[in-house]
Amino acid sequence: MMGMRILVLGATGRTGKHIVAHALAKGYQVNCLVRDPEKVVPATNLKILEGNTTCSADLDRAIQGCSVIISALNISRTSDFPFSPLRTPKDFLSKTMANTISVAEKNSIKSVVICSAWGVAETRKAIPFWFRWTIDFSNIRYAYIDHEKQEALLEKSNMDWIIVRPVGLTNGRRNQKIIESFQNRPKPKLTINRKSVAKYMVDSLYENNLIRKKVVISKG
Repeated sequence: MMGMRILVLGATGRTGKHIVAHALAKGYQVNCLVRDPEKVVPATNLKILEGNTTCSADLDRAIQGCSVIISALNISRTSDFPFSPLRTPKDFLSKTMANTISVAEKNSIKSVVICSAWGVAETRKAIPFWFRWTIDFSNIRYAYIDHEKQEALLEKSNMDWIIVRPVGLTNGRRNQKIIESFQNRPKPKLTINRKSVAKYMVDSLYENNLIRKKVVISKG
């Protein structure tokens, strides 16, 4: 896989930064499409492109030379407070995904790995009651609604997708042992750090047993 070029979406986010770092450490070449290039630290084998993921022309420019896509995008708020205002449109994820699928198919790219969330779609029934309440009655709900929409778009596509649904994200610096849960078995723990999620996503790129599957991950 050495020399493979990856398009990373969400490279300036807290998980995305780890994805870029881990991909570069593994010897991959990385393109990242960001609204503010100054938020990305330049590095060897890293190509920084300015643009918006909801713009097909920007995505097409960023995807050139790439063979896979990793997305750590999310609906962002002005702070971690659940009721804080949104910074991105409510359909940011699904609009980006529709563009991504179209541009990827145009450029004969099949592989995509995305970061979704535990509690999306059928996993909602597995999360704690207090977490469901927080989602339903705060601005967090918009991310879960749009994650479900972008997942549905991927499922209808012809791409070889992997949907990673991490549990509650923390900012620990150590790589954690990971539990993979399918259909809530085994029951996931409640947290995992972003660094471990990023490593899992990069390392899963050519895991054939994960293609077209949705996996919940938590710390072991």
